[in-house]
Amino acid sequence: MRLSSLFRVAAGAAALIAANGVKAQQALPQVNVTAAGENQSPLAPSHEVLVETQALDAARANIFAPVGANAYEIDETTINNLPQGQDTPLEKVLLQAPGVSQDSAASGDLHVRNEHANVQYRINDILLPDGVSGFGLMLETRFISSLTLLDGALPAQYGLHTAGVVDIQTRSGTYQPGGSLSVYGGSHATLTPSFDDGGTIGNTQFYVAGQLLTDNVGIENPTPDYDAIHDLTAQGKFFGYVSTLLGDGGRFSIISGTSVSSYEIPNSPGQAPVNTVNGISDFNSSLLNENQVERNFYNVAAWQKSAGPIDAQIAFFSRYSTLHFVPDSLGDIIFNGVASDVQRNSLLNGFQGDAGYHLGPHTIRFGFEVSGESTDSINNDLVLPLDTGGNPESTLVGKYDASSKLGWLGSIYAQDEWRITDQLTLNAGLRFDQMAAYVTTNQLSPRVSLTYKPFAGTTFHAGYARYFTPPEQALAAPTNLALYANTSAAPGVNESSPVRPERSDYFDAGVDQKLLPGLSAGVDAYYKRATNLLDDGQFGQALVLTAFNYAKAYNTGVELKADYQMGDLSAYANFAWARQRATQVSSNQYLFDPDELAYISDHYIYTDHAQTLTGSAGISYLWQATKFSADLIYGSGLRNGFANTGTVAPYTQVNLGISHEFRLPGNSGLGPLELRFDVVNLLDNIYEIRDGSGIGVFAPQYGPRRGFFGALTQKF
Repeated sequence: MRLSSLFRVAAGAAALIAANGVKAQQALPQVNVTAAGENQSPLAPSHEVLVETQALDAARANIFAPVGANAYEIDETTINNLPQGQDTPLEKVLLQAPGVSQDSAASGDLHVRNEHANVQYRINDILLPDGVSGFGLMLETRFISSLTLLDGALPAQYGLHTAGVVDIQTRSGTYQPGGSLSVYGGSHATLTPSFDDGGTIGNTQFYVAGQLLTDNVGIENPTPDYDAIHDLTAQGKFFGYVSTLLGDGGRFSIISGTSVSSYEIPNSPGQAPVNTVNGISDFNSSLLNENQVERNFYNVAAWQKSAGPIDAQIAFFSRYSTLHFVPDSLGDIIFNGVASDVQRNSLLNGFQGDAGYHLGPHTIRFGFEVSGESTDSINNDLVLPLDTGGNPESTLVGKYDASSKLGWLGSIYAQDEWRITDQLTLNAGLRFDQMAAYVTTNQLSPRVSLTYKPFAGTTFHAGYARYFTPPEQALAAPTNLALYANTSAAPGVNESSPVRPERSDYFDAGVDQKLLPGLSAGVDAYYKRATNLLDDGQFGQALVLTAFNYAKAYNTGVELKADYQMGDLSAYANFAWARQRATQVSSNQYLFDPDELAYISDHYIYTDHAQTLTGSAGISYLWQATKFSADLIYGSGLRNGFANTGTVAPYTQVNLGISHEFRLPGNSGLGPLELRFDVVNLLDNIYEIRDGSGIGVFAPQYGPRRGFFGALTQKF
């Protein structure tokens, strides 16, 4: 893809942005309402609007209280204290949470407790449904007021994707009226203009944010070189939130978001051609021209109401996403024997309703989710036929394989939070999930947890949860194996059982302790036993994932965390040990080589995304309007080799940042001007995230090389 084409995509994304523009239960933000007559923003809320908004936010938090779950909060201040601040990609923010490990964009960016995907995202407690998996997350960091990563034994309102729940509370314009204009850029031709703005007009609050990113490291470099070959990207993202107080104790909210991204697929020079096509057998792999375009759109409309002892919220949600991988038709055939033009489309609509009823020492919570999803999985392939000796011929043959499906998911739950004493709480519930897609099945899932606070500053929790996890519908589409018989794309194993939902038993226990003023620490341990463990992998040159199951698996680990905040100094550290092993591939067996499939059938192997040791840490200090910050991530290495029997080398990446706020004279009505300078991978540690081997891994991927970046932000 030429640079001019990328900028056309970028311009289109910018136009789209412009068009779209017309926790554990956390403490509510503390807001100082300026007295009448003082200089305040014309978009600041009235006292009445502020009080009612706080009451509704508290009621919503009560509906979705994650009783008994393991929770880790990252608020807006913590995000701003990271070296890249609000320009930190959301997936990099999450790497600072306990038990979250790094992976390549092609493999999902991150893993929570060694699980592949199986993470759900919620915006203001409303489920953001699955779309089509691509590179990176469609959400940006700028609109986040706080996020809480929930894992462990989750209460009954959380189902389907349960390795982790990323619960995002958005900025609304009520608590922080105003906005900013920013430009961020630096190494690797990075340029990111962005904006955000929010406020209150009468009873209506609004917040909008958007950004446009261009650089030449769209996805990870497959070589250790500083710059990748053929890796330009253009990405546009927009978020909008509007809510209106209805005057009867109710609130109506609309959330809308867009993400449009274009990627060049980076090349690995020096590859040896293996096929001849129409007499051509020589091809420079540095000149391959593969590209991918992803589009995501989501919308939410929610009504919330509190009346006496009942708090309730009902929401409609919709998401449309597309992914299109365009191959290098000649080059991919010469190197891989197949050139796949791949399209994935998903349109999902659904409703979610949740309520809480207060009855003395009991809080009864109940709700439902129902959604319908229409998916298309389309492969237009060029392959080479095989002669009678099994050798590829040189004349191209086209193959078309398509699958469309309208699938349904439905869930209901009920639970009781019983405050037995001021120190002891029992939460017990049931959840029922029904799926009807490429397979039809259901499950009734009990949940139970105990929370014990023997004295101030100490909290114990322990719980059990039965989980039911359907595969992403677009990734579970069947393949017509007969179509590829006697071609260069024929698999070594001619078996393709359907992808099934994962079923598991999950046990979790932990303790959080305030040790000293400003210093807290915690430890959490978990064990999971699974049937039909879900996994995804890239099985071919198209950077599109395909799902499969392991018949049996277990996952266990221990996490440690510590946090310190005192005045202008804040610091944190997390460390995790984990192990996930599985055996017997029970679906989409054709994805595997015969020898590997046979080995897995009678051995427990490590899953490809299993990392034994994971760590993160950060520190920031504010000194006379200048903020100094640093963070790091550590990984002992993901799996590699035959049947994932090895690991890549361990690594550490350190990032630094410094920022200062200036108040310039003569800019009445404007806020401070912030300058920031960041260094990513300070030590220029060259490390592999993936080395191109292991199950479902197609190419090497390296971590980022050292980069220098700067930002200029005008607040208003």
